[in-house]
Amino acid sequence: MLNNIRSKQVILIIAILLLGGFLFTRDVKGLVKPKDEAGQIPTNGQATASSTPQITIEEVSTTAKNLVSSATAKEIIALENSYKSASEGDKITNAKTLAQKWDDVEQSVPSAMYLEVVANNEGTLSNWLDAGTRFLKAFDNTQDSLIQPAMLQKANNAFTKALAIDTSSNDAKTGLGITIVNGLGAPMSGIAMLLEVVKKDPKNLKANMNLGMFAIKSGQFDKAIIRFNDIISNIKATPDAYFYLATAYENLGKNTEAIDAYLNSKKLAANPTLSGFIDKKVAELKNKR
Repeated sequence: MLNNIRSKQVILIIAILLLGGFLFTRDVKGLVKPKDEAGQIPTNGQATASSTPQITIEEVSTTAKNLVSSATAKEIIALENSYKSASEGDKITNAKTLAQKWDDVEQSVPSAMYLEVVANNEGTLSNWLDAGTRFLKAFDNTQDSLIQPAMLQKANNAFTKALAIDTSSNDAKTGLGITIVNGLGAPMSGIAMLLEVVKKDPKNLKANMNLGMFAIKSGQFDKAIIRFNDIISNIKATPDAYFYLATAYENLGKNTEAIDAYLNSKKLAANPTLSGFIDKKVAELKNKR
């Protein structure tokens, strides 16, 4: 009986995590359980060319234009024409402009692709970190089963190149660890990389959030509670930290604590969609007490 209840809770938590990822920063993608390690992309963290769909800027740009207003699409077409006809010296400047424009309208896939162009031509640590971060955002934001693995692989590649430039970069290690945990290698090796970052920088928000997320996805709810409480008390009390803390409490049947955490998330987020979801969740939990 207990196993059946816990199974239902895990199913529920996955749905909640997806909602949370949609409503908040989307920096913390639902992570892979350790038992899913078998059958993943090779453990060196690099996918083979045959395992990852090949995409072009033209393809993703065409798709993205259908998701923005006609006025914005026309503006982007003009910018793209300037990019294509620009001299080599001006091309990078135009690519940066296009990356920003696409990001302004929440189209992270083409935005990331243009940042990759910039990094390939100006291979600085900052440029590769920017590209990797945008690719992770694109990975989180898209539901396209072909685009998602391509975005994750490109993020992995960008953070790998960033780490090659500066082996001490916590941002590069964190990003690379996230891509590994999400499927580009053995999840525990990614966790080890995130733990290394936290050991060096205990208040690294992104690394700590992803470790907390992994604890939830792997059913280690006690560890998740410790992690998210520490984030809230010592790093930053964010709405998503409270939200995931609430889901961990809920999975352990600690409904009073879960309600408090959900309400704190609602208060900080001030998001109408989230507020409606939490109101229903709190009502359900109150009926169980």
